[in-house]
Amino acid sequence: MKHWIERIADELKEWDTEKHVIASGTSISGSIHIGNSCDVFIANAIGKELKKNGENTETIWIADDHDPLRKVPHPLPENYDKYLGMPYSNIPCPDGCCSNFVEHFEKPLLDVLDDFGIELTPHSGFEMYKSGSYDEYIRIALKNAAEIREIFNQYREHPLAEDWLPYNPICEECGRVNTTTSYGFNEDIISYKCDCGHDGNMDITTGNGKLTWRVEWAARWKIFGVTCEPFGKDHAASGGSYDVSKIISEKIFNYKAPYPVPYEWITLNGEAMSKSHGVFFTPKQWLEIGPAESLNYFIFRSKPMKHKDFSPNMAFLDFMDQFDKVEKVFFDEEEAPSEKEGKKFKKIYEIAQIHENEETPFRPPYRFLTVAYQIAKNNPEKIFEILKRNSQLTKNFQNKEFGDLSSNELRQFEERIENVINWLEKYGPKFVKFQVSKKIPRLPLTEDQEAFLKDLAILIEENEFNSAEKLHDEMYEILNSYGLKPQKAFQAIYKIILGQKQGPKAASFLLSLDKDFLVKRLKLEA
Repeated sequence: MKHWIERIADELKEWDTEKHVIASGTSISGSIHIGNSCDVFIANAIGKELKKNGENTETIWIADDHDPLRKVPHPLPENYDKYLGMPYSNIPCPDGCCSNFVEHFEKPLLDVLDDFGIELTPHSGFEMYKSGSYDEYIRIALKNAAEIREIFNQYREHPLAEDWLPYNPICEECGRVNTTTSYGFNEDIISYKCDCGHDGNMDITTGNGKLTWRVEWAARWKIFGVTCEPFGKDHAASGGSYDVSKIISEKIFNYKAPYPVPYEWITLNGEAMSKSHGVFFTPKQWLEIGPAESLNYFIFRSKPMKHKDFSPNMAFLDFMDQFDKVEKVFFDEEEAPSEKEGKKFKKIYEIAQIHENEETPFRPPYRFLTVAYQIAKNNPEKIFEILKRNSQLTKNFQNKEFGDLSSNELRQFEERIENVINWLEKYGPKFVKFQVSKKIPRLPLTEDQEAFLKDLAILIEENEFNSAEKLHDEMYEILNSYGLKPQKAFQAIYKIILGQKQGPKAASFLLSLDKDFLVKRLKLEA
C-alpha cells in the first residue's frame, strides 16, 4: 500500500534530471490560510519523500508579492481600497509593525514553518524582478509575443488585440499594474498606456512591471529548474493556467513543464475561504488548538482532489478523535479496527509525522481532556490523576505516575492542555462548558431523583471503580429500580454538581471528581 505522496515521488524518480526542485507559491493578498498554503505542505512532503529515496532535492517557495491588490483583505479598513491595483510590494504595512504589506501577511506563515517541519528556500517575486532574474525571459516573451498571443487565443472566447504584449508596467503616475497595457517596445524600453490616462515608457530592467501570470509561471519554472509543483484546482481546469503555461514553457522557453499536483480547495464550515470576507483559518491558528501533525493528517489523509471541509467548532472533537486513534495505532498503543485499516493509518501518519523515529508522544484523548481540564483547571498533575482513574492512559503510560513523565512527555502534555484551553475559549459551544459549583445549587429535585443520588453516593463510597463502563452499568441498575428515565437521573447529577441540566458523560465525569467531595455532594451534604 503506497500513499499518493509516495506514488508521486516514484514517478518523479523516473525523470532524467540531476536535481529535483519542488516548487510552491502563495499570493500575498492577505492572510495565508490552510487552504492556499496547501502548496507548501504538499511540496514539503514530496521533497521529504524524494530525499528519503536518495534524490538530490530542493523545495522552494515563491511569494507572489508583486501581483496587484484586487480586493481589500480582512481585517483592513475600507480606506485601503486606494491601493487597489497596486503591487503588494508597494503597499504599506496596515499596522506599522512590519516593513510593508507583504511582510505583515507572510510573516505568520514563515514563523511557523519550523513547527510543521517544513524546509524550503523562500523567494520573492518582487526581488526577482528587481534583481533582474526575469529580464532575459521578459525579452524572450516580448520577441515571441505573437506566438504567445496565439497560444492564449486557443483558449479564449475573445482574441487578444494584435498589439497585445505579455507584460504590464507599473504606472508611474497612479502606481497601478493591473490598469496598464503595453503596446510597443524597443529593446528594453516598453511603451504603455494606463486607464488613469497616463501614456509613458519604462525600462524592464528597473523591475517596475511584471510578466502576465501564465507567462511568468512558465518563466520561473525555467529559472528554478522546477520539476514538480502543487497548485489549486482553478489552475488545473481545462484551458486554465497550467495548460497554457505548459505550452509556453515548452514552446517559448524550451523547458519541460513540471509534474502537476492539483488539489481541491479547503472549505471552512462549508464556506469557501475568502481573505476579503474574513473567512479563513491559518496554520498559526491551527497550532493554538492542535499539534502540527494533526494539520498534516488533515491534508494527507485523503487524495489531493478530494473535497476537504474544516470546522474548528464541535466537529473538531470528532476530527481529533480520529487523529488520536491514527497516532496511537502508528505507535502500537491501540489496535486498529482491521489489518487493512491499520496499514492505512500507519501510512498516513508516516507522511504526516514531523520528526522520524520519534518516541510515542504523550497526548491523552483530546475530547476527554475538555472535561478533565474544566474539573482540575490548569493543574497537570491533577488532570493526570483524572486520566488514570478513568483508564484514559494507553499501555505505554498506564503504569506511570505523573512524576515518571520525561521532560519531553511533560511538554507534550502541557501543549495538549493548552490546545484544549484555547479550543474551549475560542470555539467550544456553550453546552460543553461547565464549572463545578462550590455549594449545592438550589435547583428542584423530585423524591425519586434524591433517592437515586443517595443510592449512587453509597455505591461510589463503598466501591472502587476502574472503568467508567462499570460505573455506568451500575448507575442504570439504580435508576431502573426507581423507574427513572436516564435523562431525569443524569439531570439530577448535573443539577447538584454543576447547577445546570446537562453536562459531560456522567460516569466518566463522576470518576473525574474527588471521591470525598462527590459522596458528600450526592448525599446533599456539601
